[in-house]
Amino acid sequence: MRYQISGKQIDIGEALQNHVKAELGSVVAKYAERPTDANVTFSRNAYEYVCETVVHLSTGLTAQARAHGTEIYAAFDSCSEKMEKQLRRYKRRLKDHHKERSQPVELFGGSSYILAAPDDNPEAEPDSLQPMIVAEMETKIPSLSVGEAVMQMELAGAPVLVFRHEGHSRVNVVYRRDDGNIGWIDPGTNGQ
Repeated sequence: MRYQISGKQIDIGEALQNHVKAELGSVVAKYAERPTDANVTFSRNAYEYVCETVVHLSTGLTAQARAHGTEIYAAFDSCSEKMEKQLRRYKRRLKDHHKERSQPVELFGGSSYILAAPDDNPEAEPDSLQPMIVAEMETKIPSLSVGEAVMQMELAGAPVLVFRHEGHSRVNVVYRRDDGNIGWIDPGTNGQ
């Protein structure tokens, strides 16, 4: 597994890098087959250290965890525990997904935009109905089944996931509802 361990405006020593490789390697090896790479980023938020970890699996799925602590090692250890909990919860489904899929998840390119937030003044009239684009980025849209999409959303800790449905290649969305259930949007299923 390839590791990218970095710090945002903080130095990461060799001892911490070795600790991260050993601990994260054992956690991922225990629950996931053939991980490809891991990105671990440390940053500082006021008096706390923040650790963000993203592990990419060979099947195209991604697991993410984020934690913070007053010490950098404590932040990583907490993040590692969260990653282990996620992978343990999905271990059976990850292995089943791996056996059923002979090829990695296919990814399609797309554009992602960040729009400017509306003014804080609710009385202000907008100049136009066109939102101001702050940034434009390249994004990847995976081709998944609905079950895989829900699992990917849960692993990533995301509130929503846009994916291309493997069965019919239309763009679909799964999302976490306010009542705790999962919603699924599949446009064009009503006879279209």
